[in-house]
Amino acid sequence: MKRINRLLSRLLLCAAACGIAVPSFAGEPEYGTLNTAAQHPDWVRNAVIYEVNLRQGTPERTLAAMEKQLPRLQDLGVDILWLMPIHPISKLNRKGELGSYYAVADYKAVNPEFGTFDDLRSFVKTAHRLGMKVIIDEVCNHTGCDNVWVKEHPDFYARNEKGEMFGPFDWTDTYKLDYSNPQLRAAMIDALEYWVKEADIDGYRCDVAAEVPTSFWEEARARLEMIKP
Repeated sequence: MKRINRLLSRLLLCAAACGIAVPSFAGEPEYGTLNTAAQHPDWVRNAVIYEVNLRQGTPERTLAAMEKQLPRLQDLGVDILWLMPIHPISKLNRKGELGSYYAVADYKAVNPEFGTFDDLRSFVKTAHRLGMKVIIDEVCNHTGCDNVWVKEHPDFYARNEKGEMFGPFDWTDTYKLDYSNPQLRAAMIDALEYWVKEADIDGYRCDVAAEVPTSFWEEARARLEMIKP
């Protein structure tokens, strides 16, 4: 089910890029509405995108080791490097020994399994020198069950009929966020701005984007384009 929903999300994003209107989810017109006046940057068009899974990209499984592979990827004709989520992974309700990249514990930290913030910045700098863009896989629909916001901002989370936080679909290692809360929206945009400002990344691949209100994406994109058009 998780794989199917992620595939659906990617297909919906593809539809958005082509200007195709997609029906809304669960009768909520703001969700899954892909009609937008947003323009796609030229560097995205006809680009070769390479998805970087750091756990499998090199024997060392680190950003520093993957950075050494960038000239090889350049030779292959890669234009955009898509880093799967780089954040620390939640431990509470973790699936398997390593856990899922998509159960984020802290939106403003680098998973120590992959290296340091300076390692990320070096990776991006080298990619740019070689003429490649870098985007990060960001998870805005939900967090891991012990994300720092769970204790600091419990009001950021959606609740079920029992008043409990819950995970969407069968993603029991996550809690769904509540985008009716303006403070959540502000905090998430702040997190998105952080990586553009501090690590100089070029954009994001947004996980299950259709489950997050379109109005949020429009606001976030406008803010990010003020930093890096």
